[in-house]
Amino acid sequence: MHVRPATSSDLEGLVDLCLQARAESGVGRQLCSDDRDELREQLAVLGSVDGGTVLVATCDDELAGLVLCRTMGPGLMSRAVVLSLDAVYVRPQWRRRGLGHAMLQAAAELAEDAGAGDVYAAPLPGSRGMQRFLARLGFAPAGGHRVVATSALLRRLALDVPAPGRRSSVRGIEDLIERRRRARQRVVGDDDAPRQAGASMSMQVRRAVHSRRPSSSATSTS
Repeated sequence: MHVRPATSSDLEGLVDLCLQARAESGVGRQLCSDDRDELREQLAVLGSVDGGTVLVATCDDELAGLVLCRTMGPGLMSRAVVLSLDAVYVRPQWRRRGLGHAMLQAAAELAEDAGAGDVYAAPLPGSRGMQRFLARLGFAPAGGHRVVATSALLRRLALDVPAPGRRSSVRGIEDLIERRRRARQRVVGDDDAPRQAGASMSMQVRRAVHSRRPSSSATSTS
């Protein structure tokens, strides 16, 4: 068992480890890409940027685990320096052999050398074994993450939060119902007017005919 910084010759094996971790986690693209070329490029960049480190663990000359980490800070809003463990993964067949301890020992030494006051870890969702492992080593909850697809977020924002100067969808529906109600009232009123006028005219005609009709008491005989 040996833990060391990754070299260029480890790149293809690291890609295999990342794809295996992705398949096991079930979170898909939230963890990493499934494109080998893209993964190869990302791993190479992480290992070359300032503060980025890729550690590998080998057992019997086989890549058995990896740690992807970055030293961050100080920044504009904080003077703190921290080590972020972006990924910690051990192949299933090499677990429970102390490999995780050895890799985190190497990561902790990196943090100490960089002057990092804290070490942050982002275990894979649903990885209860890793959660328990980190808890035993003193890792405590520091916050929660939620995720939403960008397209879904934009749709919900358009529905739930009206843009400035634009009425909400609920208000728009209420206004439409009110306009239709008023339109029906106007139509009903216009239809009643001819009927009322016709009824008045009919009554006047009947009265005129009745007044001109000769009375039975006024008939004469020749």
